[in-house]
Amino acid sequence: MRTVLPIALLLFSLSTATLAQSLDAWSKKAVRMARRNAVLFQETSQLLVVFSKLPESQTASLVALEKKGNSWKPVFAPVQTGIGRKGFAEPGAKREGDQKSPSGLFMLGQLFCYEKEVDTQLPFYQSTVDDKWIDDPDSPDYNRYVRGKTTAKTFERLLLKGNDYRYCMVIEYNTRPVVKGNGSAIFLHLSEFDSINSSAGCVVVTQPDMERLLKWMDPQAKPSILMGTEKVLLDGLKSEISLRKK
Repeated sequence: MRTVLPIALLLFSLSTATLAQSLDAWSKKAVRMARRNAVLFQETSQLLVVFSKLPESQTASLVALEKKGNSWKPVFAPVQTGIGRKGFAEPGAKREGDQKSPSGLFMLGQLFCYEKEVDTQLPFYQSTVDDKWIDDPDSPDYNRYVRGKTTAKTFERLLLKGNDYRYCMVIEYNTRPVVKGNGSAIFLHLSEFDSINSSAGCVVVTQPDMERLLKWMDPQAKPSILMGTEKVLLDGLKSEISLRKK
């Protein structure tokens, strides 16, 4: 006897299958981006690929990849992230206050956390009221971490009343060397609430997604982040947009 599925169940099955296909397509696209730019991160074996379809999009897809032998493999299903309120800047075009996320390949640096104990292999600082990240372009400490007093006119406090910086990891953009006015305080951090939100230039994820990433990351694997529009990353970054220059 033929089984007839209820319409609601059939629609659910179709939507689930479509979603699975979309997630698989995003993962495959992220692997292509990693391969296209592989010359820039030969020593990295853990990579976050963050990409959007449109330059002005405030959201992007994040795919975590791990290198197995000579191949990049997705570790988790793709997740949605928040990025700059005005999307991604073109490679090399990010500027202070432009509300855009930088495009390029960057190391993931220092991790700051509210709690004393975190389920991660990464070294981290427990944030205090004295911890700051300087975003004043005229300060000698521009785009640098400072604990204690500063003469800077503006800065980001790393211990907030909200959830945003409960886990806050530095994206090493414009840090080696620091170029005045090219942008500062670019972090991978939490959304304010349960759903993602856009930012002034950071990459924003939910707390469950961040905790999954922190548990997975291994400092020996030199975790890095590749970010930009699909077109920029599939075309390939120029060699100067590299870990050593940003």
